Parts: sequence; structure tokens; C-alpha cells
Amino acid sequence: MASNPASPDPESLYEARRAVHNKRIDGPFRRFKWAVMIVTLAIYYITPWLRWDRGEYAPDQAVLVDLAGRRFYMFDIEIWPHEFYFVAGLLIMAGIGLFVVTSAVGRAWCGYACPQTVWTDLFQHIDRFVDGDRNARMRLDRAPWTWGKVTRRGFKWLIYLVIGFVTGGAWILYFADAPTLFAQFFAGEAAAVAYATVGILTLTTVTLGGFMREQVCVYMCPWPRIQSAMMDEHSLVVTYKDWRGEPRGSLKKAKREPDKFGDCIDCTECVQVCPTGIDIREGPQIGCITCALCIDACDRVMADIGRPRGLIDYATLDDCEREQRGEAPRSPWKAVFRPRTMIYFGIWAAIGIALLFALGTRTRTDLSVAADRNPPFTIMSDGSVRNSYTLKLRNMESRPRDMEVSLVGLDGGSFWTEMIDRSEAGETQRVTVPADEVREVRAYVVVPQGTPEQQFAFQLTALDSEGETDLVETQFNAPEAR
Repeated sequence: MASNPASPDPESLYEARRAVHNKRIDGPFRRFKWAVMIVTLAIYYITPWLRWDRGEYAPDQAVLVDLAGRRFYMFDIEIWPHEFYFVAGLLIMAGIGLFVVTSAVGRAWCGYACPQTVWTDLFQHIDRFVDGDRNARMRLDRAPWTWGKVTRRGFKWLIYLVIGFVTGGAWILYFADAPTLFAQFFAGEAAAVAYATVGILTLTTVTLGGFMREQVCVYMCPWPRIQSAMMDEHSLVVTYKDWRGEPRGSLKKAKREPDKFGDCIDCTECVQVCPTGIDIREGPQIGCITCALCIDACDRVMADIGRPRGLIDYATLDDCEREQRGEAPRSPWKAVFRPRTMIYFGIWAAIGIALLFALGTRTRTDLSVAADRNPPFTIMSDGSVRNSYTLKLRNMESRPRDMEVSLVGLDGGSFWTEMIDRSEAGETQRVTVPADEVREVRAYVVVPQGTPEQQFAFQLTALDSEGETDLVETQFNAPEAR
């Protein structure tokens, strides 16, 4: 079948990626990005090495995800598997926190604190360190592959690999004692999963942060699509004030005909400093992560040519319209403290308060009871009836604790455990539970002949200053009366 010459080539619908060589810039937003990058990277790399004294029976790593012991430690907080709702609550708070930030200041999370942004920013600084600023990097890209270019590229990519390796290495230190695992790793004694994890994270860090960069934000990340539905004309975003900047003209033309041209002199500084390579003058677009480096660049140009700052600025669309009409813009704080943002913040704060309340009122003991089902009861030689139970006594303190198990609501009942003889049976038994462990105890409960089937409870009491108690109801099974 002959092709239709009028039909478009499908390949023409897709544009090949153009490398982004953003220019070095200085200004308040750039300095703020420096601060955020340094703080976030320091937290990530240093946290596993911090120590926290929890006593001789618990690990002393401040933040530790102990998979073997099924614990999560964060300074003075210890989360057990049955308390996973705390982790779920923190994840929900993180999601709603993004709603708060987006509603107030647009994609500020993307522009400053997102891991993809932080590591991409780090790799872009490595580019400048090795290859020079924007023009030098563009010339090097166009240059043929000489030994000099190969050497320079090899040195830069080696730094990429080191950063990726350190990133993956820091991640595994959150899951085991950091000094011990560090020594085992380089001695070749660590588990195979540790080496595999570091290898995978090294590869992904270098690929996503070193090579794909803005493509992750534009094509892979779903968050920009979600954010666009959460912003409106009252959200603070990085905005080019076209009514003030258009029509564009060079500085020479603007001097000759000042009434014909706007403030934008078409210097493209805003485009050159953008880490995603967009032109903010084309309006809101998915590639804008609101890092505000274009504001730093434009403000500097406006200062150099003697025009007022703010041609590109953090502003709401509503305020831009007001300013275009000659009215004074509202305070930026009104965009932050507005009903939608405050509702999000209220939900976020309520979840946080609920988690803190649950954390402060939780007991450090726990009891679970499972009755034997086969057989449901045993008739002893003296006619008494016995039921068997498996008790799990949980001690959530980093020290051994003496606890007392007692029967509640079972008249005439007594019990013993596998650790003592029936002759020592009684309504209470004392058990020592090791630090940060669950002790399993077999309990044999016996009642006199003729006692009917009924509900009763096991009560666990900590014999220390806290005196915490847990009560678990269960069923006592007995033969039917004849």
C-alpha cells in the first residue's frame, strides 16, 4: 500500500531531548536552595551514624529500621509491628503536608526539597565544577571526542558513581548498626542483599539524577499532574508578568522607543538559569518546579538596567490582574493563610495531635491469648475440667520486666504454666519477660467439676513503678451439663 505523502511522520510528533545547561546564578532563592540541599543531604548521610542511649538491651543507633528484630527506632520512639498505624499516620501526614505546601506556594516542594531535585542540583554543580559554566559545557558537548573530552567525561562520571555509591551505602546503614555494617561491607562480610541494594541505588541515583534529570519531573513523576488540580488563582506561583514585560525588545531599542517596548529586554537569562530548561515567559507549564532561580536572574537584570524588580516574581494570578489594573497587590501572607490552606493544615495538625496522644498514652506491655481448639477441653482424673491457652507477653521496654498474669472472672479457677508443676497452680503467676521481646507461655486453666462454659479474662500487670495492665477476654470451654 502506498504511503500518503500528506500524512505526518509519527516520529515528528516526538522531540528529542535537548540537554539543559543551566547557568550559575546568585541571589536569595539560589542561596535558599543551597541551604536546603546542604541540610537535606546532611540529614540523609549523617543520620545513620547518630547514637542514642536506650540502655544495655536495645540498639544505640538513633534511627534504625531493625528488620530482624521487627522494630523501628527513632531516637526515643520505638515502633513495634502491631503499632504500624504510627507509620501509616506519618505517611498520611506527609501527603497532606504536600497538599498544604502546594495550596500555599505551588510546587515549592518540587523546587527545593524533592530528592530528585536535590540530587539533580548536586550533579549540576558537579558539571560546573568539571566542565565550567553554561557556555563552556555547550562547547564541550559540540566538540569531537578527543582524549581530552574522554578524560574530562570519565572524571565527571567517576564523581557521579562516587555520589551514587555513597547514596546507596548510606541507605543500607538505616537497616543495621551503621559502624558494624560499614566494616562488614568493605571486608566482604556483609549479606548479599546489602551489596545488591547499594548496586541498584548507585545505578538509579546516577541515572535519574545524573542523566535523566528534568525528564523525571516532566515525564515520570505523577505529582505535577496532581498538583495542578490543587492550585487556583489564589496560589503563589512563579509568574512572568507579561502585561509589564511585553512587547519585548533589546535594551537599545527600548532606549530609542521607551513607550513601544515593555521591561523584558529578551536577554533570556531566565531561560539560561532554569534547571529544567523552560521559558517561564510562556506561562505556567509542567516543567516549572518553582525553584525561583529565574526570579534571581531577572531581578539582577532589572537592577542593572534601572527598572523595578518583580518582572518575574512569586505572585498569585489574582494579584497579577490587580496589579495590571493599577491596584495594589495583596500581602503574600493572604495567599498562605486562606481557607483551603487552613483546612489542609487543620487536618494535618489533627492527625499529628492524635498520633502524639496515642504515643503518649500507649502502654509498654501487651498480651494476646489463643485458646487451644483441639481438644477444646480435657476432663482430668478428679473430674475437674482443663483448658489450654497460649499467652504471648510483650515487653516493649529496653529492660527485663517482672509481670504478673492473673485470672479475672473465673470462680474457682486456677492455672499453672509449663514452667511450674500443677501443685503450684493459683489465680496468679509471676513471669519475667526479657527486654524488647515477646515471651510465649503455655497456660493450663482448671476449674472444678460442674463449672459451666463461661467468659473470663487474663490480666497482665507489670510489677514496676508503671504498673501497666492489659486485660484480654477469652472463653472457657466445658462439657454440657447432663
